[in-house]
Amino acid sequence: MNPFRNAECGMRNGPTLTLVLALALSVVAAPLAADAQQAGKVHRIGFLSPSSPSDPERLASPFGERGLAAFRQGLRDLGYVEGQNIAVEYRFAEGRFERLPDLAAELVRLKVDVIVSVVTQASLAAKNATRTIPIVMVAPGDPLGSGLVANLARPGGNVTGPSSMFELAGKQLELLKETVPKVSRVAVLWNPANAAWHALMLRQTEIAARALGLQVQLLEARGPDELEGAFAAMTRERASALLVQVDVIFALHARRLADLAAKRRVPAMYGSREHVEAGGLMSYAPNIPDLFRRAATYVDKILKGAKPGDLPVEQPTKFELVISLKTAKALGLTIPQSLLQRADEVIQ
Repeated sequence: MNPFRNAECGMRNGPTLTLVLALALSVVAAPLAADAQQAGKVHRIGFLSPSSPSDPERLASPFGERGLAAFRQGLRDLGYVEGQNIAVEYRFAEGRFERLPDLAAELVRLKVDVIVSVVTQASLAAKNATRTIPIVMVAPGDPLGSGLVANLARPGGNVTGPSSMFELAGKQLELLKETVPKVSRVAVLWNPANAAWHALMLRQTEIAARALGLQVQLLEARGPDELEGAFAAMTRERASALLVQVDVIFALHARRLADLAAKRRVPAMYGSREHVEAGGLMSYAPNIPDLFRRAATYVDKILKGAKPGDLPVEQPTKFELVISLKTAKALGLTIPQSLLQRADEVIQ
């Protein structure tokens, strides 16, 4: 073998081999560079809520501080850290629902990657503001009836997320009657400003009431200023128990409702545990913070390329029965032992 010939061939092939190696390295480096660029991207999330960043009456509302904390924890569990790989634009209506359309429009102008909207009113405002930016709704009562989605299994548009839609009223009335066996007339507090959700709940309530042999008195309250009048009407009609439907307005004024019920000495069933923590008698409801944690999962999937229209709307799977023995004692009630054994939490 002629070493000079091999050396000559090596020199002739050298530039070609170098070119081939360079091309190969560029092919490998391209996706790595793309991954690095993707990894370094800071996603912008819009957060739209009718509540406030700090809850009134020093209560941790499931739609306010407690829900927000659960959402943030859900993001952290999925590897998202504010100020590092995500930036969150918060918009709170502070209980003034008429501000929601303008706040939603602000988020659209900021060109956020996804909007997280709390309850029906904020979700409708977000949907009316954009048909292109993905929207993750949290705890809307009736996403079908309110027109947020066309189908629960395949929403089809730019809106999806975990809902609070479930048949609650029957179980709530059943538990209330078990607690107050002699009750014959139950007042039902609802918010006509949230008509789609409450219409569904009222239908469930009327069906359940007939099955339990109960009469129903409807009480309207669109805001805190109407609560006193609603309780006065209940007293005039001699309702002996109260069912407070799930609504963000009622959640934000849980202590006020508990105080009014205590003043009238009426046993009440509520739509979130926070009412019981505020002094109410009992609640049976979905775990709302869990829905906020689930919302973080939707955000993660969308940021990774999933289309909201392909992500099914989830319904709640976790429910809690919470009872206050302290309030029961103040009302002169004895909670049946069978009910206490089924409770998820008993407040002494």
